[in-house]
Amino acid sequence: MTGDPAISALERDLPAYARSLGIGIDSMEDGSPVLRIPFGEIVEGRPTVFHGGATSGLLENAGYAALRAQLARAGREHRLKPINVTVQFLSAAKAKPTYARGRVLRMGRRNANIEVEAWQDDRSRPVATAVMNVLMAETGGDGAEA
Repeated sequence: MTGDPAISALERDLPAYARSLGIGIDSMEDGSPVLRIPFGEIVEGRPTVFHGGATSGLLENAGYAALRAQLARAGREHRLKPINVTVQFLSAAKAKPTYARGRVLRMGRRNANIEVEAWQDDRSRPVATAVMNVLMAETGGDGAEA
Protein backbone atom coordinates (compact mmCIF):
# COMPACT_ATOMS: atom_id res chain seq x y z
CA MET A 1 0.00 0.00 0.00
CA THR A 2 1.21 3.51 -0.77
CA GLY A 3 0.75 6.75 1.15
CA ASP A 4 -1.83 7.93 -1.41
CA PRO A 5 -5.06 8.79 0.47
CA ALA A 6 -7.24 7.78 -2.52
CA ILE A 7 -5.63 4.34 -2.63
CA SER A 8 -5.90 4.00 1.15
CA ALA A 9 -9.62 4.81 1.02
CA LEU A 10 -10.25 2.31 -1.79
CA GLU A 11 -8.25 -0.36 0.05
CA ARG A 12 -10.38 0.12 3.18
CA ASP A 13 -13.44 -0.54 0.99
CA LEU A 14 -12.18 -3.96 -0.11
CA PRO A 15 -14.44 -6.68 1.31
CA ALA A 16 -13.31 -9.04 4.06
CA TYR A 17 -12.93 -11.86 1.52
CA ALA A 18 -10.37 -9.82 -0.45
CA ARG A 19 -8.47 -8.90 2.70
CA SER A 20 -8.47 -12.54 3.86
CA LEU A 21 -6.74 -13.54 0.61
CA GLY A 22 -4.19 -10.75 1.03
CA ILE A 23 -5.51 -8.67 -1.87
CA GLY A 24 -4.48 -5.02 -1.76
CA ILE A 25 -4.32 -2.06 -4.10
CA ASP A 26 -0.96 -1.79 -5.81
CA SER A 27 -1.52 1.41 -7.79
CA MET A 28 -4.00 3.45 -9.81
CA GLU A 29 -4.10 3.42 -13.58
CA ASP A 30 -6.41 5.65 -15.63
CA GLY A 31 -8.66 6.05 -12.58
CA SER A 32 -8.94 2.31 -11.92
CA PRO A 33 -7.18 0.48 -9.09
CA VAL A 34 -4.66 -2.24 -9.92
CA LEU A 35 -5.05 -5.00 -7.34
CA ARG A 36 -2.22 -7.25 -6.20
CA ILE A 37 -2.28 -10.62 -4.48
CA PRO A 38 0.90 -12.24 -3.17
CA PHE A 39 1.45 -15.95 -3.57
CA GLY A 40 1.26 -17.93 -0.35
CA GLU A 41 -0.24 -20.94 1.35
CA ILE A 42 -3.68 -19.31 1.60
CA VAL A 43 -4.04 -19.07 -2.23
CA GLU A 44 -2.11 -22.18 -3.27
CA GLY A 45 -3.96 -24.88 -5.18
CA ARG A 46 -1.64 -27.58 -6.41
CA PRO A 47 2.00 -26.98 -5.39
CA THR A 48 3.41 -23.64 -6.62
CA VAL A 49 0.21 -22.69 -8.50
CA PHE A 50 -2.63 -20.31 -7.56
CA HIS A 51 -5.96 -21.95 -6.80
CA GLY A 52 -8.59 -21.10 -9.42
CA GLY A 53 -10.89 -19.73 -6.72
CA ALA A 54 -8.22 -17.28 -5.55
CA THR A 55 -7.64 -16.15 -9.14
CA SER A 56 -11.38 -15.73 -9.65
CA GLY A 57 -11.64 -13.80 -6.39
CA LEU A 58 -8.89 -11.43 -7.52
CA LEU A 59 -10.63 -10.85 -10.86
CA GLU A 60 -14.03 -10.24 -9.27
CA ASN A 61 -12.63 -7.84 -6.68
CA ALA A 62 -10.71 -5.92 -9.36
CA GLY A 63 -13.91 -5.55 -11.36
CA TYR A 64 -15.88 -4.27 -8.38
CA ALA A 65 -13.04 -1.91 -7.39
CA ALA A 66 -12.99 -0.39 -10.90
CA LEU A 67 -16.76 0.09 -10.83
CA ARG A 68 -16.71 1.59 -7.32
CA ALA A 69 -13.99 4.04 -8.39
CA GLN A 70 -16.02 5.11 -11.44
CA LEU A 71 -19.21 5.46 -9.38
CA ALA A 72 -17.32 7.60 -6.84
CA ARG A 73 -16.07 9.89 -9.61
CA ALA A 74 -19.67 10.25 -10.81
CA GLY A 75 -20.87 11.00 -7.26
CA ARG A 76 -23.09 7.90 -7.21
CA GLU A 77 -23.50 5.32 -4.46
CA HIS A 78 -24.99 1.92 -5.19
CA ARG A 79 -25.10 -1.61 -3.81
CA LEU A 80 -23.46 -3.87 -6.34
CA LYS A 81 -25.09 -7.19 -7.13
CA PRO A 82 -23.60 -9.67 -9.59
CA ILE A 83 -25.72 -10.66 -12.56
CA ASN A 84 -23.02 -12.92 -13.93
CA VAL A 85 -19.25 -13.34 -13.84
CA THR A 86 -17.50 -15.36 -16.53
CA VAL A 87 -13.86 -16.29 -15.91
CA GLN A 88 -11.45 -17.62 -18.51
CA PHE A 89 -8.28 -19.28 -17.22
CA LEU A 90 -5.57 -18.79 -19.84
CA SER A 91 -2.52 -20.23 -18.06
CA ALA A 92 -1.54 -21.36 -14.58
CA ALA A 93 -0.67 -18.50 -12.24
CA LYS A 94 2.66 -19.49 -10.68
CA ALA A 95 4.21 -18.76 -7.29
CA LYS A 96 4.66 -15.00 -7.65
CA PRO A 97 2.50 -11.90 -7.18
CA THR A 98 -0.49 -11.57 -9.48
CA TYR A 99 -2.08 -8.28 -10.55
CA ALA A 100 -5.53 -7.47 -11.91
CA ARG A 101 -7.27 -4.42 -13.27
CA GLY A 102 -10.88 -3.93 -14.25
CA ARG A 103 -12.15 -1.65 -16.98
CA VAL A 104 -15.76 -0.48 -17.00
CA LEU A 105 -16.97 -0.90 -20.56
CA ARG A 106 -20.42 0.53 -19.95
CA MET A 107 -22.05 2.05 -16.90
CA GLY A 108 -25.74 2.75 -17.25
CA ARG A 109 -28.30 3.80 -14.71
CA ARG A 110 -28.83 0.27 -13.32
CA ASN A 111 -26.32 -2.08 -15.00
CA ALA A 112 -22.60 -2.07 -15.66
CA ASN A 113 -20.39 -4.21 -17.88
CA ILE A 114 -16.78 -4.74 -16.85
CA GLU A 115 -13.82 -6.61 -18.27
CA VAL A 116 -10.92 -7.67 -16.07
CA GLU A 117 -7.43 -9.01 -16.76
CA ALA A 118 -5.00 -10.70 -14.38
CA TRP A 119 -1.29 -11.05 -15.13
CA GLN A 120 2.00 -11.76 -13.44
CA ASP A 121 5.29 -10.63 -15.00
CA ASP A 122 4.05 -9.56 -18.43
CA ARG A 123 0.80 -7.67 -18.74
CA SER A 124 0.50 -8.61 -22.40
CA ARG A 125 0.27 -12.28 -21.32
CA PRO A 126 -2.73 -12.48 -18.96
CA VAL A 127 -3.18 -15.59 -16.82
CA ALA A 128 -6.96 -15.09 -16.62
CA THR A 129 -9.70 -12.72 -17.77
CA ALA A 130 -13.26 -12.10 -16.69
CA VAL A 131 -16.37 -10.40 -18.00
CA MET A 132 -18.80 -9.13 -15.38
CA ASN A 133 -22.36 -7.85 -15.57
CA VAL A 134 -23.39 -6.06 -12.40
CA LEU A 135 -26.70 -4.67 -11.18
CA MET A 136 -26.32 -1.34 -9.40
CA ALA A 137 -29.11 -0.97 -6.84
CA GLU A 138 -29.57 2.56 -5.53
CA THR A 139 -29.17 2.99 -1.81
CA GLY A 140 -31.10 5.30 0.45
CA GLY A 141 -29.47 7.52 3.05
CA ASP A 142 -29.72 4.74 5.64
CA GLY A 143 -28.00 2.18 3.41
CA ALA A 144 -31.29 0.46 2.54
CA GLU A 145 -32.22 -0.08 -1.07
CA ALA A 146 -34.56 2.47 -2.56
